[in-house]
Amino acid sequence: MLIANVFHGGRIYLAFNAILLLFISQTTWAQKRDSTLYFKSALSVTQNGFSFIPSFSLGKPAAILDLAIGNKRLSFEPQFRYALEGKPWSFIFIYRYKVIDRSKFQLLVGGHIPAIVFATRTATINGVTRDVSVSQRFLAAELAPTYLLSKNLSTGFYLLRGHGFQQDGVQDSYFIGYRVNFNNVKLTDLFFMRFNPQLYYLKTDDLDGYYVTYTLTLAMKDFPLSISHIANKTIKSDIPAKDFDWNVSLIYSFDKNYIRK
Repeated sequence: MLIANVFHGGRIYLAFNAILLLFISQTTWAQKRDSTLYFKSALSVTQNGFSFIPSFSLGKPAAILDLAIGNKRLSFEPQFRYALEGKPWSFIFIYRYKVIDRSKFQLLVGGHIPAIVFATRTATINGVTRDVSVSQRFLAAELAPTYLLSKNLSTGFYLLRGHGFQQDGVQDSYFIGYRVNFNNVKLTDLFFMRFNPQLYYLKTDDLDGYYVTYTLTLAMKDFPLSISHIANKTIKSDIPAKDFDWNVSLIYSFDKNYIRK
């Protein structure tokens, strides 16, 4: 499918997203008078764009925009990835709901409706051969139980099941990860860090592999800029990807809560 046709029939996706976003808004404001709606965004610039699944990377500079709007239970969290040369890389429209939200345990379910990945292919159009952008469409479901061990330490699993709709790409994928999250660890009165290691298993059609990855973020209190480092190492795999990959990102974050009075 040519990039010109990315949203051919994709109007259904846009309409569906709009309906779900409206549902989020209505659900939020239908709650108690002191209910809170949050809006978050993070714009990252990196020398090597990482995919949603860290075993895959763009291999060139990229910009990534993460957005999130929601309330205590329900959220809409789209992600937009671009190569810095201007080409789109992937769009993911993620909806998440906290089925269980207790002080020590949370259970989150979500859906990627849809995920769109762009790739470059060679095609002949009107007798002219050139590179064109094509889109690959996916739907995915996710499940994430998390247990809070202390104020800044949590652990849990992340499960993702994806399905592709094109014959020239991955049809079925499975991701199972075990995570440990060290959040807002104080370094000084001014600086804090987040450290998020993960051991995961990935299966794409008939290929699979085991990996370890981590994200290390250094941030400053009451300051919107932070620096993040991601590394991914293959333990054993037959999926075509780099044995070891890494990046460094500069991130600008915005976080705002809106309270209905």
